[in-house]
Amino acid sequence: MAPDQQDYFEDDVPTMSAVDIADWRLRTFALYDKVRQLAATNPFDAHTFWRQERDLMFATHPASALTADMKASFSGLKTAGYDPSFRRYAALSPEGAGQEMNVRTGTDGVVPFIRIGTFELPRLGSLAAWQLRSYGGGIFVPFRDATAGKDGGSYGAGRYLLDTVKGSFHGTRRAGAEQEFVLDFNFAYNPSCAYNEAWACPLAGPANRLDTEVPVGELYLG
Repeated sequence: MAPDQQDYFEDDVPTMSAVDIADWRLRTFALYDKVRQLAATNPFDAHTFWRQERDLMFATHPASALTADMKASFSGLKTAGYDPSFRRYAALSPEGAGQEMNVRTGTDGVVPFIRIGTFELPRLGSLAAWQLRSYGGGIFVPFRDATAGKDGGSYGAGRYLLDTVKGSFHGTRRAGAEQEFVLDFNFAYNPSCAYNEAWACPLAGPANRLDTEVPVGELYLG
């Protein structure tokens, strides 16, 4: 399992210990804490650190989404180089707030989300921001772009940009009277179901699909 992601067990996922899962989550929170520190002065260094640490965790950690067979041949996640033009800052507008999204999973029943607004991103499009209405109450922003499912592109069902309940968060900044979120697509990553079909993952719905290409972040190994 990759518990930094908003993923849910299906019945045939191998059992992992609570200690392993807790350790993965602690390491993931520590990873993003370090990423925010580094990105404050050098986002390139932050991205290099993020790639190296995620490769290490996927290759060696018992709570990785990769099976033992996959780990044996694993040589690193497919991640594009850093492009500063895809580091964006956006305030959360109230558009769409209150919309509900209920995700059915194999073992956790219906997982409820509520839309808390929309990010407007010039030259890219708009993305809905969701809040988990159960444990943690985290902010969740998945997306699917025009590279999805293409050769050399991203995972066909989309990727995750933010998932704060699992640690994936790049901070905020003040812009006059507004609070802007850091939305750095260079750190976009795949849900666990991209690597192991035994997981059921909330994916990008109509309000989280971009018509433009986002050729940065974690791409697809398949």
